[in-house]
Amino acid sequence: MTNRRRTWVSRSLLFTVVGASLVTGCGVFPGGTGGSGETLTVMTWAPEDTKATNMPGMPAMARAYERWMNSKGGINGRKLRVITCNEHNTASGAADCARTAVAEKAVAVVGSYSQHGRAFMAPLENAGIPFIGGYGVSQEEFQSALSYPVNGGQPVLLAGAGHQLARACEQIALIRPDTLAGDSLPILLNAGLKAQKQQTEAADIRAAEDAADFAPQAREALAHAGRSKEKGCVTAALGERTETFVDSFRRIDVQKKRPQIASIQGSVSQALVDRTGGGDSPFEGAYVTGWYPVATDPLWEPMRKAIADHAFGDDAADPADVGTQTTWIAYTVFTEVVKRLGEEKVTGRRIARVLDNSEGVATGGLTPELRWRYKDMRAVRGYPRLVNGRVTFQVVQAGRLVAQPGEASMDMTQTMEAAPTTG
Repeated sequence: MTNRRRTWVSRSLLFTVVGASLVTGCGVFPGGTGGSGETLTVMTWAPEDTKATNMPGMPAMARAYERWMNSKGGINGRKLRVITCNEHNTASGAADCARTAVAEKAVAVVGSYSQHGRAFMAPLENAGIPFIGGYGVSQEEFQSALSYPVNGGQPVLLAGAGHQLARACEQIALIRPDTLAGDSLPILLNAGLKAQKQQTEAADIRAAEDAADFAPQAREALAHAGRSKEKGCVTAALGERTETFVDSFRRIDVQKKRPQIASIQGSVSQALVDRTGGGDSPFEGAYVTGWYPVATDPLWEPMRKAIADHAFGDDAADPADVGTQTTWIAYTVFTEVVKRLGEEKVTGRRIARVLDNSEGVATGGLTPELRWRYKDMRAVRGYPRLVNGRVTFQVVQAGRLVAQPGEASMDMTQTMEAAPTTG
């Protein structure tokens, strides 16, 4: 074959390959630019219909966000495709959801809940899929380089609860799940107490995560918190089972010692207070430590409007639910990052690159500006990815969860840095 013949064949093959790329890629060269017309697949998972903690508000908010964003033309012209998964509150369920995200070619997992971090992070890391705005219940969310938490998780809530209760209580009893995730909670509560010069540690009372009867734990808590001449406090961090515990506690307290009831966001919500009697609820007067502004804050108005217009009657998308709120914030972060990619093709690794180098991602005032650069990481043992240590202090008054008078939001990062290692 002559040199001229070889050149003609080579050029023909080149034009054939390029032409096929243009057809199969809809005008996008592989690994090149994306932009308008691209579909972005993301996943949100959470446990639903289990005997333990359920978070239906998170996938419900994700579906509403998908409809809301696509009604506006998508993200920079890109259609948003949200797939949801029931994590079942099991390690196998979490791993299955992660593998589904990989199989569906998700560019991110956004606003999800699972306490089984070991099960879901490995498949995501292997595929280069970032985990944005998890609920913060697993330690791996604060350790993996591909995890981008938007709050301080349960750890910061317990540290904040220590601050909130130290001023009001002499004796404190903590009722928490007897799980790996629950084992760190008393350490962090005690760190918060110690930061406020409270030297007496809280009693650590464990309960099965799916328990139906909390009478033994209620008796133990009453015996501890009710023994002091000063006011005692009972704080429960049991998720949906907090209601069951408080009901058991009220029945056990026949002598009406009435220690101060306290809890954290995710265990006590406005919906729970409404359901249990409003102003006559057993949660009336309860202290609650949260991550975000109270649900009635005007900062939540864009979320409330999106839910009203696009949740289509799905009551699980409750604007006062902290899972719903976390998912909204997580999708806000995801949307901002996609916008910053401009016309670049959106991939998980490119999203991670933007997050790793961003000088700040705003969330409409619902959190501080979020940064995940190496220099922004704090020296919190066991939680190196914690970048938002802010908590808010709330109280149930006249049946409404409101900001606690005289208590401004506080960054608990230094308290957590001083805490003993938790993992």
